[in-house]
Amino acid sequence: MSALSSILLIVHVLSIIALMALLLLQFKKNPRKLHPAAMHSALTALVAGLAMVGLRTPLHTEDADKWPLLNNGWVGVKFLVLIAIIIIGFRNVKKPELKNSTWLTLVGLTTFNILIALFWK
Repeated sequence: MSALSSILLIVHVLSIIALMALLLLQFKKNPRKLHPAAMHSALTALVAGLAMVGLRTPLHTEDADKWPLLNNGWVGVKFLVLIAIIIIGFRNVKKPELKNSTWLTLVGLTTFNILIALFWK
C-alpha cells in the first residue's frame, strides 16, 4: 500500500502542476479561455487526494511511526479550496472568454492550495 500511496502522491502533485501551468499559459492571451484540461487536472487532483486520505488510516494501522494520522483541518481546507476551483472552473469552461477577475481567482486559489501543502505542518 505504500507504493500505491506514493503513486497517488505523484499523480496529485502532477495534476496540481498541470492545473497551474494551464492557467498560467493564459497569462498573455487575449481573450483568456479556460482550457477543459484544467478541469480534468483539478478533478484528478481531487480524486488522488481523496484516495491518499483514504489510504492513510490503513497505513497508520500498519506503521504509526512512519504514517502519522493526517490533520483533518489541513485536509478540509485543501478540499474546500479545490472544490471552489472546480466549481468556478466548470461555471466558466464553456464561456468564450474568461474574465480577468475569474482567472486571477483561479490562479490565487491554486497558489493558495500549493502554499497550504508546502507550509502548513
